[in-house]
Amino acid sequence: MKQDRFTLHRLTAGVALTCLLGATAGAEVRLPHVLSDHMMLQREMPIRIWGWANPGEDVTVTLNEHQASTSTGDDEAWEVLLPEMDAGGPYDLTVAGANALTVSNVLIGELWMCSGQSNMELGLVSTRDHDADKATADYANIRLLTLRGNEVDEPQDDVDVNWVACSPRTVSYFSAVAYYFGRELHEELEVPVGLIMSAVSGTRIEPWTPAAGVKVVPELAGIDEPKDGKLYNKMIHPFTPLVIRGVIWYQGEGNVGDGMLYYHRMRALIHGWRKAWSRSDMPFYYVQIAPLNWGGKPKTQHAEIWEAQTAALGIPHTGMVVTSDIGNPGNAHPKNKKDVGKRLARCALAKTFGRDDIVCSSPIYRSMAVEGNKIRITFDHAETGLLSRDGKPLTWFTIAGDDKKFVAAQAEIVPPEKSQGGDWSILVWSDTVEAPVAVRFAWHQIAEPNLMNGAGLPAPAFRTDK
Repeated sequence: MKQDRFTLHRLTAGVALTCLLGATAGAEVRLPHVLSDHMMLQREMPIRIWGWANPGEDVTVTLNEHQASTSTGDDEAWEVLLPEMDAGGPYDLTVAGANALTVSNVLIGELWMCSGQSNMELGLVSTRDHDADKATADYANIRLLTLRGNEVDEPQDDVDVNWVACSPRTVSYFSAVAYYFGRELHEELEVPVGLIMSAVSGTRIEPWTPAAGVKVVPELAGIDEPKDGKLYNKMIHPFTPLVIRGVIWYQGEGNVGDGMLYYHRMRALIHGWRKAWSRSDMPFYYVQIAPLNWGGKPKTQHAEIWEAQTAALGIPHTGMVVTSDIGNPGNAHPKNKKDVGKRLARCALAKTFGRDDIVCSSPIYRSMAVEGNKIRITFDHAETGLLSRDGKPLTWFTIAGDDKKFVAAQAEIVPPEKSQGGDWSILVWSDTVEAPVAVRFAWHQIAEPNLMNGAGLPAPAFRTDK
């Protein structure tokens, strides 16, 4: 079978690196695979470089004008911290001990971990805009790293990966969500961007969670084993010494049926990863799963996962992307990944980089009040207004009385000047319910409601009768 020059180059480089590591392992200075040619290092934070050498060996690391030295311990491990640097490059990184290594074409910029299950893993080639966006994907200052993998029993210190510059030749099988996220950051911030894609299709959240996360969530005691993290061991742990800016996460389909338990599992995951990176405020931005016809499953299980994902916004330094308007209920892998990535980038730009001109939050249910035969609903993040995406009456509202029999409801947007309290609100009612007590919105697995805020971001499912 004919292979292109890029594939042959990767195979040759991989063989050479394997031979080098085999010859020097446990003897000369060596680096983990993630610290290799074309890599990205995080700007504006101290830079950690690490590796292995003979016990007691002196090691000196040089990057641009910065230099640091250390000695290995009995475990043959060493690490140094270099001062933070502004975005720039390319630079050479040199590591000198009994032997010398040079890592070339190193950039300093924004470095993000991109993880989850198949909707994060899905390559650009399988998405709606592949042909047009592949042709323009010539970004030498966007660097891509992909790890494919599976579960292992013990944490791994190194995995066989390599960095590549983004180009039409390298982007097709890289995560589409991650690429669009990184492209948006690169263009808006005008700095290099590095993306580590580590996702596995069909996976639940539990194997991604290290023991340190499970142990601090009492709601998981006796439910999740404290050593669940067999995916974490290979797919995340090897990267934790690397200083990164934050994480984007797209997962949840594998946990449909968990209900609010998924919220506690997200707490465990986020805490565990932040502890692993020693960053309690590390940004964690995630995607709410899209509507999907699950066939024989209960029709509200999807909504219960949406509810759990929305609850996770209460975890500090998080942000959520809602996809109910850009999904496909007939396909578990919606083809529009461009808007997903761009919405994740909005979270980062607004929350991490302080862009006050960017709205990143969907309108989130805040409170309800019964007013006669109607219920008034108010929202957070509705400062830009509330409106119907298609200009038609609002859809997917239901209402119930004391009997809790929910029926289709009418809903009307009320602007601040006509609303008590001066907020945007929605009045919900049905002529068949004289004394309403509760409202539900988009409480069905195939719900694609048309309510959004003025920034064009759709409202997620909610219920007032918890």
